[in-house]
Amino acid sequence: MIKKLLLITCLLIVLKGIASADDSQKIISQVQKVTLFLNGAQVTRTALTTIPAGTSTLVFENISPNIDVQSIQVKGAGNFTILAVKHEMNYLNLQNKQKQIEGLQADQKKLHDKMTLLNASLNINQEEYNMLVKNQTITGQNANLDVLKLKQALDFQTARLTENKKKEQAINDQISELNKQLQRYDKQIADILKSKGNSDATSDILVTVSAKAPVQSAFKLTYLVNNASWYPTYDIRAKDVNSPISISYKANVTQQSGEDWKNIKLTLSTGNPTISGSKPELKPYFLNYNMYYAGQQSSITRVQGNVADNQSVLPGVSVKVKGTSIGTVTDAGGNYSLQIPNAGAILQYNFLGYEQQERPVTSAVMNISLQPSANQLNEVVVAAYSSERIEKSLQGKAAGMTIQIRGNSSAASNPVEVQQTENQTNVEFNIANPYSIPSDGKQYSVAINDIDTKASYQYYSAPKLSTDVFLTAQLTDWNKYNFLSGEANLFFEGTFIGKSLIDVNATNDTLNLSLGVDKNIIVTRTLQKDLTEKQALSSNRKETRDWLISIKNRKSQPVDLLIEDQIPVSQNSGIEVDQQEVSGGKLDKETGKLSYAINLNSQDEKKLRIKYQVKYPKNSGVIVQ
Repeated sequence: MIKKLLLITCLLIVLKGIASADDSQKIISQVQKVTLFLNGAQVTRTALTTIPAGTSTLVFENISPNIDVQSIQVKGAGNFTILAVKHEMNYLNLQNKQKQIEGLQADQKKLHDKMTLLNASLNINQEEYNMLVKNQTITGQNANLDVLKLKQALDFQTARLTENKKKEQAINDQISELNKQLQRYDKQIADILKSKGNSDATSDILVTVSAKAPVQSAFKLTYLVNNASWYPTYDIRAKDVNSPISISYKANVTQQSGEDWKNIKLTLSTGNPTISGSKPELKPYFLNYNMYYAGQQSSITRVQGNVADNQSVLPGVSVKVKGTSIGTVTDAGGNYSLQIPNAGAILQYNFLGYEQQERPVTSAVMNISLQPSANQLNEVVVAAYSSERIEKSLQGKAAGMTIQIRGNSSAASNPVEVQQTENQTNVEFNIANPYSIPSDGKQYSVAINDIDTKASYQYYSAPKLSTDVFLTAQLTDWNKYNFLSGEANLFFEGTFIGKSLIDVNATNDTLNLSLGVDKNIIVTRTLQKDLTEKQALSSNRKETRDWLISIKNRKSQPVDLLIEDQIPVSQNSGIEVDQQEVSGGKLDKETGKLSYAINLNSQDEKKLRIKYQVKYPKNSGVIVQ
């Protein structure tokens, strides 16, 4: 009897231990807020639950699989203690997805078996048809049959042929219906593979808690996710040179974190948690002979190209200048065009299901071929294992660009409800209206601000580089808008005139915006004299350059124009530069830059002369322009 009691007691203890070990509670949480950085996002989830007495584990399910585990924070209100927080990957969705696919493929096999039988019946029917046609020919050629029997034989043949054709049509109709069913199965399988932003797994956050008594608690979970970003774009509108300038400040948002953000409170931050926060260390600068010379900086200011894989072009690919907020996406033909802020820029190419590529800017045309990521390849292999139709249905498919605009972006629109918060190291734009951003890798446009501001307009030309004349606008109070560097669409007098770049990295108090080329102001720069003097008894050579700049205003109103040119600046005591004529231009002796502020009436013309002489040792190689 005592042994039985001991055995029962042990069993109860074991069962209690098993129950305690499995004392977990699944919690459904909702994404309430997202702070989206230039790269990455901080997600905030909330949930309400009742914690039982004792020690238990709360399992917060369906969390993004792409989270930074070190960033997880869990807070709860109530009389209990959080003992531990743990993160686990959950591949149950992958298993369920695979079971769904296997079930659909089993149904497909049954349809294929039916189609095989129907094709066999179709072949038999065709053989019967061939035999009837052959017998009809033989019967018609038999002269021994009387007319009545011949007619009866022909009627029989005709009836049989008609019945044969009806049977053939019925079989073909069944085959056609089976093909439609197979296509529907293919679509179902493809939709399963593409569901949840191509993510096969989710993750769980396990929170172990201890409570003396049952208690209801509100939990808040925060964590960082990868595969989410935003970059700014602008629409700049100017009615004419006498009107204020209108700027629509927008964010292009994309995310493929593996979890959809539905009706969330969205905050856009200029911070970037992927960039190291450690201060740099200045090391000694050692100088010696044969030091590397970097040479002249690249003159590339704009890059264009095409992005494709090994089968077709890819629309919707994100193209960004690394380390900046400047970016764009490829169009329906896989083409892109992007302003480059400086030399040494590196372009990043990102697209859902493909490996990221980084390329330094070495040419004005850069065509890129992306390779599918390992995860994407695994999905295609699973899909194609049982049906070639699945593979074909996915070929050439790519996420496009979806525009979701809230509010009117025209110059006369009402202000967008956005609250700006300036922190110590970044600026946050708190969007008042709730937003939904699916985890699909597509681009969504979020309005940040619509601004009407005063601007000073001026035309500009640097004829040594280009004889085009650009209309520019100068903003003096731009710092209060917290702009980031980004591309801008330009509209002047109601017409789209091209794209430009807002570069806010300069320390000037005035922000210069280029509004495009005006063809009604003509500028030319021609060389008048190219003289080289050599004296037999002298060891020096003299070269003279005489440039003539002509400006013609063909507009119907006067214009303010800034012309910039230059004369060379010597960096060697053996090279002398003699400034002979600059037509009253303002000279910066350090850089050699010449500036001319000109007011030109309608149809007026002005000429500027720049003449200088360079003297240098005749055995030295000096290039004079």
